Amino acid sequence: MPDNYFEDKVFEGVDFSARPFETGEYESCRFHHCIFPADSMAGAEFTDCLFEDCHLSNTGMSKTTFNGARFVNCKIQGVFFDDCNEFLFEAIFEGCQISYSSFTGRSLKKQHFKNCKLVEVDFSGADLTEAVFENSALPGTKFENTTLIKTDFRTAVDFSIDPSRNKFKKARFSQSGLAGLLEKYELDIQP
Repeated sequence: MPDNYFEDKVFEGVDFSARPFETGEYESCRFHHCIFPADSMAGAEFTDCLFEDCHLSNTGMSKTTFNGARFVNCKIQGVFFDDCNEFLFEAIFEGCQISYSSFTGRSLKKQHFKNCKLVEVDFSGADLTEAVFENSALPGTKFENTTLIKTDFRTAVDFSIDPSRNKFKKARFSQSGLAGLLEKYELDIQP
């Protein structure tokens, strides 16, 4: 257990590249308009915390714990969530811009991405059983050897998934989204 413990604390507009982030346990804390640079979150534990309008760029996640974390309108770039503590990993993403980040091999059952843009995010080997990509764009996002059982892509756009390289069963797609499953065949699909 980390030495520092913070509960119900609000961090407003803190740039953790100018002021070092204290590794510790954060419970029911709110981070608003904060900047988290490389390695700043490594080893920290976040339980029921809200990250709102924050910027995470190449932020180190080694042994970081997210249990009930919520990211709202955050810019997340080059973050390897696959380095996080796998035990109790639970995070919700709403209105986030997530780019060049990785969830490789993560168990993301029932994970929810709402109104997000995920650019070249890597979900290789991840378990996205019953995950939902609600009103989310997924340009360049990688799905390879990914479990997509009952995954909901009905309102997702700009994705390309090769069904022969992933595990599918009862995944949900809209009719317009079917083109994203057939892209490798270079078909000319007309509306």
